Amino acid sequence: MTVVIRLLITAIIVVLLAHVLPGVAVSGLVAAIIVAIVLALLNAILKPILIILTIPITILTLGLFLFVINACVILLADKLVDGFAVSGFWTALLFSILLSISQSIAYSFLKEKKKN
Repeated sequence: MTVVIRLLITAIIVVLLAHVLPGVAVSGLVAAIIVAIVLALLNAILKPILIILTIPITILTLGLFLFVINACVILLADKLVDGFAVSGFWTALLFSILLSISQSIAYSFLKEKKKN
């Protein structure tokens, strides 16, 4: 159930960011849900492979290259999902940063408090 809630939260954040950022467009809530699913799959399957392959440059840049990997994942989601468009790399980079911050804030409300 938590996975479904997280996907819906991500879809809502994608819609909100598409309205805020000028280079991002999403055609509707259904497309945003598909984007959330595709991003979840890409982050689960492709992102760890990219991180392992780019360990030297990630270490050299003190982890900042992970932002580039996130932007590439966003651009790949743009190519895979009809109804979702990102105008360029810098827009994808800003979108990924804002999406990560928004998700971490929203997901912090989902954490259950431990019972003593």
